[in-house]
Amino acid sequence: MATEGIEKAAKAKNCFVKIETRGSGGAKNVLTDQEIAEADCIIVAADAKVPIAFLIDGLSVDLSALPADQRANFGTITPVAALFKNIGGTAFGFMLPILAGFIAMAIGDRPALALGLVGGMMAANGKSGFLGALLAGFAAGYLILGLRKLCDKLPEALEKIAPVLIYPVVGILVMGLLMTFIVEPIMGGINTGLNNALTGMGSSSKIVFGTVLGVMMAIDMGGPFNKAAYVFGTAAIAAGNYDIMAAVMIGGMTPPCAITLATLLFKDKFTKEERDAGPTNFIMGLAFITEGAIPFEASDPLRVLPSCIIGSAVAGAISMAFNCTLMAPHGGIFVFPVVGNAVMYLAALVVGTVISAVLLGLVKKKIA
Repeated sequence: MATEGIEKAAKAKNCFVKIETRGSGGAKNVLTDQEIAEADCIIVAADAKVPIAFLIDGLSVDLSALPADQRANFGTITPVAALFKNIGGTAFGFMLPILAGFIAMAIGDRPALALGLVGGMMAANGKSGFLGALLAGFAAGYLILGLRKLCDKLPEALEKIAPVLIYPVVGILVMGLLMTFIVEPIMGGINTGLNNALTGMGSSSKIVFGTVLGVMMAIDMGGPFNKAAYVFGTAAIAAGNYDIMAAVMIGGMTPPCAITLATLLFKDKFTKEERDAGPTNFIMGLAFITEGAIPFEASDPLRVLPSCIIGSAVAGAISMAFNCTLMAPHGGIFVFPVVGNAVMYLAALVVGTVISAVLLGLVKKKIA
């Protein structure tokens, strides 16, 4: 849908544009070297889960009869569940290193990849998490750019060894020191402070807590606030607090589902491309992929974002109010069989979705 929006805007300005996409299906409409050389300008837009195991355990084990000390092993209790969780956990472990590595490579080319991977891994194993990996990617990329400028001043004989010795050795050393003494303390402190604030709020008012979690999941749809709430939810599972993850997931599922409903109820408020994207967005919402709502939010942020935030806030509050619980860190509707008080959990999703959809219908302007 983003591609179609850019093509439509270019056509309105009487401009020719060719868009190379790199989605889950691979690269399409790839730009040639000649097209890049002849282009007036080039824009690069880059953006750089394990439910099955929990579903299997939820269907195989009586959770209410499970001792409290064994609930931390949920997702690995049965052999089949343990197999899936091991595979999924290994895949998840690559997320932050790859995020940092490819951000770094986009800035500093291939020499920056190793630095970014190291920084991302340190963030994943430390306290800085997603925010630390994000910062590590940028730091690694610009670190290589700096080293490259310094190496340009070296004699030609020494300059040739830069890619195989100076960039990796000096770069990784500096990256490690940067992560250890600057990024980890600062970003880890921010994460810890945010988690402490959420924990304190949780003890004072569950409904307000659920509202805040819902807002965080919708306010940037996959950005730092969203990821902070998600990480807090997964940490709460490990601590035996399963209502927090339930509020987090329902808050993240609401925006895509609400936008899909709005495209069906208020067709004159959305373009044809947006309406066609509705079914796909609905599937993403049910799978707890909030990012499906980003193209809609980007095209009309002042109307879409507040509408989605309100719906997610209500959904999170309802989930908390009725003590809904979730022991799986992801999965959307596919892990509903292991949700505590599933009926009210589904009601929370429906109510939040309807509220956001109606608000979208009220505030969005008709398409000319």
